[in-house]
Amino acid sequence: MFTSVDDVSARLAETGYLASPAVATTVFLADRLGKPLLVEGPAGVGKTELAKAVAQVAGARLVRLQCYEGVDESRALYEWNHAKQLLRISAGRDESWDETRTDIFGEEFLLPRPLLTAIRGDEPTVLLIDETDKADVEMEGLLLEVLSDFQITVPELGTVTATRRPFVVLTSNAGRELSEALRRRCLFLHIGFPEEELERRIVRLKVPGLGEALTESVVRVVGALRAMDLRKAPSVAETVDWARTLLALGAGTLDETVVRESLGVILKHQEDIQKAAAKLDLDAL
Repeated sequence: MFTSVDDVSARLAETGYLASPAVATTVFLADRLGKPLLVEGPAGVGKTELAKAVAQVAGARLVRLQCYEGVDESRALYEWNHAKQLLRISAGRDESWDETRTDIFGEEFLLPRPLLTAIRGDEPTVLLIDETDKADVEMEGLLLEVLSDFQITVPELGTVTATRRPFVVLTSNAGRELSEALRRRCLFLHIGFPEEELERRIVRLKVPGLGEALTESVVRVVGALRAMDLRKAPSVAETVDWARTLLALGAGTLDETVVRESLGVILKHQEDIQKAAAKLDLDAL
């Protein structure tokens, strides 16, 4: 998909995703080596958006598996259309079981879920396995065959092997430690909070109507908040939301009143808002 690291940066930027050199380099290597990409970092720093941006620049279909506690094979790989199977069995009452069984476990009755959909596709595909750390440990076992050999075994039909490998992105908020077996199969990328200059560029891109001085103030204040011992530090997504909020309010500068009235946009817990209101010194920024 990409010819160089610079090509990654330029093409992602066209979609509105400003990638750091580390991000661009790792995406290029994942594409060139055909390896899954495990992206870890706090919520809201652009992990999921990275997969979406790669799909957009590649003209690829995005197939997403949203992980959660209890997600299992029937939600991730495939399941059989039991209602349709029962109708088929009822319609063929005069048939022997062997005849019926051969029929009801065919393609017509198979419901492919995200992993099987991505493996069987013959078009460019980006497979996003989102918030992998929220799934149970057992779920990782299902992923190993996919990430090792890009194949899935359906006992009734046999092994389905990818004819065109998808570009795979796994994301994790580090809610739990992922297994070493899973990590070995992936290239690793950590996306943290961006440096000030990159965050300013992101705000300028996403909120072009915000003045330069206010953009500088927003980034500095968010940086100061991240330095505090908060329950949930503001992410890049909150920075952009705050910038849009200030633009909607018609704020020309960041004063104490504006900050206090809009802290709920960037901080999501009352104790964090109280701590920020008490400790944040705008004059010192």
